[in-house]
Amino acid sequence: MTQTRTIRFALPKGSLQESTFEMMARAGYPVKTGNRSYVPTVDDPEIEARLIRAQEISRYVEHGALDVGLTGYDWILENNSDVIEVANLVYAKQGLRPVRWVLAVPNDSPIRRVKDLQGKRIATEAVNLTRRFLEKQGVRADVEFSWGATEVKAPELVDAICELTETGSSLRANDLRILETVLESTTRLIVNKKSWADRWKRKKIETLALLLKGALAAEEKVGLKMNAPKNKLKNILKALPALRNPTLSPLSQKGWVALETVVDERVVREIIPQLRAAGAEGIIEYPLNKVIC
Repeated sequence: MTQTRTIRFALPKGSLQESTFEMMARAGYPVKTGNRSYVPTVDDPEIEARLIRAQEISRYVEHGALDVGLTGYDWILENNSDVIEVANLVYAKQGLRPVRWVLAVPNDSPIRRVKDLQGKRIATEAVNLTRRFLEKQGVRADVEFSWGATEVKAPELVDAICELTETGSSLRANDLRILETVLESTTRLIVNKKSWADRWKRKKIETLALLLKGALAAEEKVGLKMNAPKNKLKNILKALPALRNPTLSPLSQKGWVALETVVDERVVREIIPQLRAAGAEGIIEYPLNKVIC
């Protein structure tokens, strides 16, 4: 019996875990975790999944312990990992947007600009990122590693922090203001060079990347179906933004066509009344799992 070939795939444990599992499911790879929470199962016998902290994934991928992984661009840079970035997947814990590493200080701090951090103490999980940023600014400061709860350390323990933020709400809740953005980061699908050189693994990973990007592309879009009289089709099409020209199919009723297209979900509530007024009937909105462009 021929043994099934597999790729070892690292999924991020922690803040990105839930949104990653949702994206994987939409891409066609449902993930399940059992008692062995660090060894989830994927509905694909050719994928061996592992749940690893995002901070570590790029190191394990680079060294070949894992073939492929999902991790932040920030941690690739922090670890100085020499890996191949197959796909840039713009999603985070709370939405489809990048996250930022920012320098922050207490609201009443006299520190107003990066130069004012000269000789100050800064706490962060991203020590290398912070040090490199300060070096480029010509600032010498004491940057120390923080094991967590970084926001509460200023001003009693440190003068400033460098922290990851998506919306800034946690910083505001801790009476902190942003001084400067150090790095904007997104999630990347990465692979090590040896695995990328393997034809079978490369094809598998390219397919995975295609479907993951398709799942993200569908996140804020919906499908629309409707029936339209041919003599009103021109006005209906004017009201209809789309990725491409919509698909038209003749109906059994003479002089009518079925129309199908993909649109941004945020505009649906505005265009449906316009489509109805233009003559469209039987309008159906439906969710999408993937959009492959």
